[in-house]
Amino acid sequence: MHVVGTQVIPAYGSKGGFTVEFVGDGGEVVSVQIKSDRGQQLNRLNAVEKAREVMSRFAAAEICEDGARLSVLQTARAAGDQGTMEEQLDEGLEGTFPASDPVSVTSTAIPKGSKH
Repeated sequence: MHVVGTQVIPAYGSKGGFTVEFVGDGGEVVSVQIKSDRGQQLNRLNAVEKAREVMSRFAAAEICEDGARLSVLQTARAAGDQGTMEEQLDEGLEGTFPASDPVSVTSTAIPKGSKH
């Protein structure tokens, strides 16, 4: 992935921090939120560099604070969990009701005037 752009967005209220978004050439977006600390001189100009530092620490991390190894959570589809996928589908359909009802289609034929 090649980074083709960055966006720095104020976050956490006034002077609370920033969200830095790195945009990849394939449309990927990675967001890093950074809160300002009292001792930290965080501003728009250095927020991108601070976000890069955070990402590199995450990339290099092998264990969590509690000693457990980091793991990537799979989606239900990637894990092949049919039951969970069915539950998610049902929840999604319930959330769109009544839009999930089939559309009723009717047609009317209006005869044109007859030619004599």
